[in-house]
Amino acid sequence: MNGSILYCSFFMKIALYAGTYIRDKDGAVRSIYQLVASFLKNGHQVVVWSPDVSEEDNHKPLRVYRLPSVPIPLYPDYKLGFFKAETERQLLEFAPDLVHISTPDIVGRKFLLFAKKNNLPVTSAYHTDFPSYLSYYRLGFAVTPVWKYLRWFYNTCDLVLAPNDSVRKKLEDQKIRNVDIWSRGIDTDLFDPSRRSGDLRNAWNAGERTVFVYAGRFVLYKDIEVVMGVYDRFMQEGYGNNVRFLMIGSGPEEDEMRRRMPEAVFTGYLTGKALPEAYASGDVFLFPSATEAFCNVVLEAFASGLPAVVSDVGGCMELVEKSAAGLVARAGDVDGFYRHCLAFLDNREQYLDMRAKGFAFAGGKSWASVNGALIARYQELVRTKAGAGE
Repeated sequence: MNGSILYCSFFMKIALYAGTYIRDKDGAVRSIYQLVASFLKNGHQVVVWSPDVSEEDNHKPLRVYRLPSVPIPLYPDYKLGFFKAETERQLLEFAPDLVHISTPDIVGRKFLLFAKKNNLPVTSAYHTDFPSYLSYYRLGFAVTPVWKYLRWFYNTCDLVLAPNDSVRKKLEDQKIRNVDIWSRGIDTDLFDPSRRSGDLRNAWNAGERTVFVYAGRFVLYKDIEVVMGVYDRFMQEGYGNNVRFLMIGSGPEEDEMRRRMPEAVFTGYLTGKALPEAYASGDVFLFPSATEAFCNVVLEAFASGLPAVVSDVGGCMELVEKSAAGLVARAGDVDGFYRHCLAFLDNREQYLDMRAKGFAFAGGKSWASVNGALIARYQELVRTKAGAGE
């Protein structure tokens, strides 16, 4: 966000649509939760609509409407929602000043058209690099029509939010206009090296081993083949007693990963304090995904005291390069990732230096600052749209 933006002094009503709104389900949802919390803390009203809502999450005092839905093919943990006449009645009753769309799907399109019909400012955040997923499912032929749709969708919005400069450039290269930066923050009270647990490491049978942590979906587009390949190399080269692999998350490839990584620890999804405790109890973050827009998990790892080994494609690389808190390997190169991981076993001084740099970098990324600038930008949009309608 532009640092010259002045904070306005009025309160807004924000209608927010998200494809999923389950706490801690992924990095995008954690960002949305933080944004909603910032809206509420600053006195603004928010109502959320989503097809993917957990009964276990306590949203009070926030109002969250669950949309009817069906599981997404090839991606059953996520839902495809439907915009009904009741949804429009709920929107009209709330009478928002601004519509924020986190997912550009068929429901997101309906929210976009509602905003335009009612002359409301509408914004959208580019959380997920969907076009990059297609090749992993042999759907490369769909990249051009998908970008055509996204170009229409985002250019119909008043503001498009990219998480970093590399994503902004990608969007602008696709002829998408009105792109600004909404970076990501980190809750440093939650993610902190002090949460390191000897008891947890003992439960993993880690002892003095170097624990490599992966956190995310167990799906092909996260390049989990690289994780499995690095594991194989450590076992083949005789380092089985020196390392432990900690796999946080779940997904459709979990059975295959368990079969190929029999000595790894699989935790399932972790939420609340269990997630940062697991991060802090590890040693190195291994995340080879080449499809990340921002890469929240790397920032969480830095805040927890872990340097990272990441791909040279996507948002993870930008975080590592800006922080000097890790090593970058060529996307998909198992040998390159293995060599970088091995370097942390062999070079303690480098490990400690990068660990300290990552922790310091994360410490400067507060959600209050990041979201405060975005809220000011939204107030400016609302004021401009209201002035244009007079």
